[in-house]
Amino acid sequence: MKKFVILFLIFISCSDKNEQKNKTATPIDFTTTFEKSKGLETATYSETITYYTDLANKYSQISIEAIGETDAGKPLHIVTLNMNGKPNDFKTIRKNNRIILINNGIHPGESDGIDATMMLYRDIVQGKIKAPQQTVLVTIPIYNVGGSLNRNSGTRTNQNGPKSYGFRGNARNYDLNRDFIKSDTKNSKTFAKIFHLVQPDVFIDNHVSNGADYQYTLTHLFTQHNKLGGKLGNYLHSEMMPQLEQKLQAKSWDITPYVNVFNRTPDAGFSQFMDSPRYSTGYTSLFNTLGMMVETHMLKPYKQRVEGTYQLMLSLLEITEEQGDRITALRNEQSKTWSIGKNYPLAWAVDTTKFSTLKFKGYEGEMIMSELTGAKRLKYDISKPFTKDVKYQNYFKPTTEVTIPTAYIIPQGWYNVIDLLKLNNVEFTQIKNDTILTVQSYKIDNYKTRTAAYEGHYLHYNTTVKTTDVKLNFKQGDYMVSTNQKAMRYLLETLEPAAPDSFFNWNFFDTILQQKEGFSPYVWEDKAQMLLKTNPKLQIEYNIKISYEEDFANNWYAQLDWLHKQSGNYEKVHLQYPVYRLK
Repeated sequence: MKKFVILFLIFISCSDKNEQKNKTATPIDFTTTFEKSKGLETATYSETITYYTDLANKYSQISIEAIGETDAGKPLHIVTLNMNGKPNDFKTIRKNNRIILINNGIHPGESDGIDATMMLYRDIVQGKIKAPQQTVLVTIPIYNVGGSLNRNSGTRTNQNGPKSYGFRGNARNYDLNRDFIKSDTKNSKTFAKIFHLVQPDVFIDNHVSNGADYQYTLTHLFTQHNKLGGKLGNYLHSEMMPQLEQKLQAKSWDITPYVNVFNRTPDAGFSQFMDSPRYSTGYTSLFNTLGMMVETHMLKPYKQRVEGTYQLMLSLLEITEEQGDRITALRNEQSKTWSIGKNYPLAWAVDTTKFSTLKFKGYEGEMIMSELTGAKRLKYDISKPFTKDVKYQNYFKPTTEVTIPTAYIIPQGWYNVIDLLKLNNVEFTQIKNDTILTVQSYKIDNYKTRTAAYEGHYLHYNTTVKTTDVKLNFKQGDYMVSTNQKAMRYLLETLEPAAPDSFFNWNFFDTILQQKEGFSPYVWEDKAQMLLKTNPKLQIEYNIKISYEEDFANNWYAQLDWLHKQSGNYEKVHLQYPVYRLK
């Protein structure tokens, strides 16, 4: 009994202390680093994750979750804000809601979105702004974790604040906004996992511009509407973009399309940026997600840029909330835009017959003599603002098209490609028995290669192919990938060699570009003579090349090599693209 009384007294004592502690505990201050510094500083990686963790602990509508790895060894997080139910039950969320995915800190020196999103989440759950009822927000707080940890105050040479910030390259010095298709980094692999988990209707990627000078704090870079295609592309161009501009104007925020010029003034006109699938919005558009980059102007004060980013995201949230049913219907209909047997556009160029006219607010500029280099240099005069009609070339036309096949067949040895298909939720089957099939086969006809390294690759471009129909024996375990699925566009953009961001152009198949077997000239010359004697048609073709191609006529090795390539000795796998099309 005595022991019981002592234990009871201890329990009461501890309870009193805990109650006293709760009464005196200081409430969590959800003022951001940005606000505390009066708009001069941005939150660090640890401050950002702690902030969202505290928000999630305080408000049940918010959750924070570590999803996967990054090259920096730290996890990638998503933070979900759902005012009507479990924050991260995406299967249930998709039934009655639209989802906006916000990506921040892909270039951590461009930190505007990091701070703006923290405040947006807080203001929604605290009732400072109207909470969405049918739109769920998901954010990646800082995508480039390694770059965020590599903090400095000098690498953003052109940028006006914040005081310190992260670095553009990630932990392995990749620019993550060139990695969405090739997925060299753990970051991009985790992004794909997040994207297919969330399946957003709208995607926002927050950036800071680097280019011309002008009056605007905000510019928008929507995914190119012709490339997005169909009624969804028309909606993006004709409705969503103008509505965003109008909403911001009503809030006293001017905005213009991203100013795509370098070292010249924009008043002569400029074209829309073409976001191929290596970029974030180019990648997300392959799955019919409405995408845009926010590009604030580098020279405007940091406080102003963050506040503008906040208002832009809020405005796009309002549009999504107001037009959610329409967006859902258009995205569902978009899946019918392309089908097997139809042409699909792979490459694009500016359509010079069409353009829009912008009432552009810029500054006068001129080329003057540089006191430093003695050459001409660009100089803006911000004391001379102007508003002028400027030609904006925002219509594109396809330059390369391909007929959509029934399926692609990928030999099982190309597991690096199969791994990326799996990562992007591509559906496929494996051939159960060795099978002979009639397929379309590509030979790489021509291509060019960058002479300098680009994001860990020597990228090919201007690729062309020769197509033939052949019967081939495919092995048990080879992959049959139907195009009749959600990932159709992803398959076409990656598996067609002529597509600018195809796996071929990103060097996934470079082993086919090198011959593995050759010849010794002293051995082959005798065999080559015999080849010509027994093949009169080849002899005629050889004589014509000798007569009309001077370089060929003066190069004995080129002659032997050409003849070798016409013979049965030449290896069939050289330049043979190892992905086949089933009509």
